[in-house]
Amino acid sequence: MKNKVIIIAGPTASGKTALALKWAERLNTEIINFDSRQVYKELKIGVARPEDSELARIPHHFIGTHSIHQPLNAARYAELAREKATELISKFGSVVLVGGTGLYLNAFLNGLDEFPEVSPELRQEVIELYESEGISGLSIALYKLDPNAFEWVQKDNPARLMRALEISKASGKPVSEWRKNEGKPFEFPSQVFAIEMDRKLLYNRINERVDSMVTKGLEEEVKSLIEFQEAPVMRTVGYSEFFEYFSGNSTKEAAVDLIKQKTRNYAKRQITWFKNKSTAEWHDFNTLENIEFN
Repeated sequence: MKNKVIIIAGPTASGKTALALKWAERLNTEIINFDSRQVYKELKIGVARPEDSELARIPHHFIGTHSIHQPLNAARYAELAREKATELISKFGSVVLVGGTGLYLNAFLNGLDEFPEVSPELRQEVIELYESEGISGLSIALYKLDPNAFEWVQKDNPARLMRALEISKASGKPVSEWRKNEGKPFEFPSQVFAIEMDRKLLYNRINERVDSMVTKGLEEEVKSLIEFQEAPVMRTVGYSEFFEYFSGNSTKEAAVDLIKQKTRNYAKRQITWFKNKSTAEWHDFNTLENIEFN
């Protein structure tokens, strides 16, 4: 087999975990996760982390390995995941990657610009700005430092805004200038597959998954994290909606419905990203199970 890295991508709730398990068993190797939320040990039900039985069936890497108090950015993920992939390829001859975070996958495959080191003090300064002035404070500060970056950064994502601010402040030059550098592709060849699924079926699966999360104790999980609700990582689907419910700004039914809606919207964005910005081969789930790898 020429390709050492076998990747299964696609929208949430499309069956990626089940397929990755079968592929890993078939190739006698292990699995590396590239879902940016499943890496956090405090998040389980709300991020649809694989079941304990699935994690025991095949060793998984980057599942519950980091804390929400020390966010894992794409560049650091790529560095750690490449190191682990190289180790697994050396041991087993191949590795299976599975997930739905396009930024993580792109960083792993193609590398990212090399950014300056950010001191803990500076990182804390940016965190405090967010805690005191929110997204608007981050946006204003970034615009003053780098109007060009303000044009392309995802302005409803505090983690992205904070990262851009950190880099600009740490380097003394606009983050947009750092983005001009070229990353280095991963040294081993890869093959990317994505799951194609009828949109109505996918949306039904998403709705059923959210209902299952609630049954498994999503409300209790979010409640146990309420003291950390201002952490950037916690501003995510499945958690922020329940925080609104707990604060009296929503009903439980409305929170659950909003989680379903936002998850469906997220799945649509994932499909768009993988179709436009990746080299993925799209196949129906049933045809992927026994597909031949290059």
